[in-house]
Amino acid sequence: MKPHELSLTGAAELIAQKALSPVELVNAVIDRILEMDDAVGAYSLRLFEEARKDAKRAEQKLMAGDPITSLHGIPIALKDLIDVEGLPTSASSRVQDGHIARSDAEVTASLRKAGAIIIGKTHTHEFAFGLTTPQTANPWNLDHTPGGSSGGSAAAVAYGGAVAAIGTDTGGSIRVPAALCGVVGLKPTRDSISLKGVYPLSASLDHVGPITRTVGDAGLMFDLLSSESGARAGAAGNDRARPDLAGVKLGVTANYFYERLDPEINSTLQKLCTLLKDAGAELVEISIPETETIMPAQWGIMLAEAAFVHRENIRSKPHLYGDDVRILLETGCLLPAQDYLTAKRAQARLSEIWSALFTQVDALIVPSVPQIAARRNQETFTWPDETSETVVEAYVRLNAVANLTGIPALTVPAGLHSSGLPFGVQLMGPHHSEPLLFQLGEVVESADPIGKCRKSLPVSLPVIAQGIAAIR
Repeated sequence: MKPHELSLTGAAELIAQKALSPVELVNAVIDRILEMDDAVGAYSLRLFEEARKDAKRAEQKLMAGDPITSLHGIPIALKDLIDVEGLPTSASSRVQDGHIARSDAEVTASLRKAGAIIIGKTHTHEFAFGLTTPQTANPWNLDHTPGGSSGGSAAAVAYGGAVAAIGTDTGGSIRVPAALCGVVGLKPTRDSISLKGVYPLSASLDHVGPITRTVGDAGLMFDLLSSESGARAGAAGNDRARPDLAGVKLGVTANYFYERLDPEINSTLQKLCTLLKDAGAELVEISIPETETIMPAQWGIMLAEAAFVHRENIRSKPHLYGDDVRILLETGCLLPAQDYLTAKRAQARLSEIWSALFTQVDALIVPSVPQIAARRNQETFTWPDETSETVVEAYVRLNAVANLTGIPALTVPAGLHSSGLPFGVQLMGPHHSEPLLFQLGEVVESADPIGKCRKSLPVSLPVIAQGIAAIR
């Protein structure tokens, strides 16, 4: 296995054993970025010179026998909403031209303290207000979106341009790109990871979390970044035996999440339910009440709160925004206060409903996305019943409730579609149930649904050339 293909936990173990040099790892990741990123476009800012210096210092410390921390010498990418002192936070927008961060975001500071090396900053859909990240291609097929808004982070981890990355999630923005790029993404319990120093989109819905190659890596990152340090009994290792799920009640929903769903995704999730049942989980069919309020509440809150964040810039320099984001922000500016308050009331009601739901089951298994990655610039999906749905609406639909209620949600690679593109399974639980979600995720991961295929990215150079031609 090449260094850039290693999991975070695998790389950290090799570095601790002095079997892998931080310099070797960082150089391998940089070489991979140089090989792939002109085609994929995951990075908005490359920090190669600084990363090489940090790697050299990390190597010297390691060889001197000094104590090292959990992420010593590990190259990590940050979504370009996250502040790094002295560097621009572009939010992938012209509106931010000239901005320089005065200090590190708390998540950046935590990574540095743990010994991580910031390899670069990754593209987001402008100000995280979208689900496609138009600057970036999906490394599995360049003609398709990586999802968004943390598309750059997910794409970089998928092709080996970062060992792990940090993203943000307001309506699926970690989970959607992770699922579409075949990696792991965690939206943790609300407020468990600090948002200080992260450019906001919607204060009621924003979360920050890791994007990784394995469930164990996500667990390690959560332990490191969470204010609930120690809540989980150790990070899951890649060689950990498949956990026993005896006594775990796993909810399978009879409505909403399995409506308007690609048949191949549906079939795969049924097989995963059987896998989890074989591991000891009890499958419990449940119905989710008041699902009709989920999307109105999501949009009513997100539009209004985003408009508040951008209230000055949208008036003084609207021409600097992309058309799609400008229209959303202008719509939010016109939203009546009573609509926002109605949406907030619906949010509170949904929180009550979902708290009650988790007295019946310990976790839910649902799709992460209803469809594979859309083609770049594709605007709608058409379903077998001849109804259509916008790409954004389809991707938000299965993810929004976790943002509204603040519950944790983990997406894990579930399989490869006949098209050759990956998709994910989403595991949801009550507040602070990350340990159980990791346990369930490890069982799914044990089936290794796409692991052998990921190493072949890109499939071939002709695929890249074909993708670039299609984009142009």
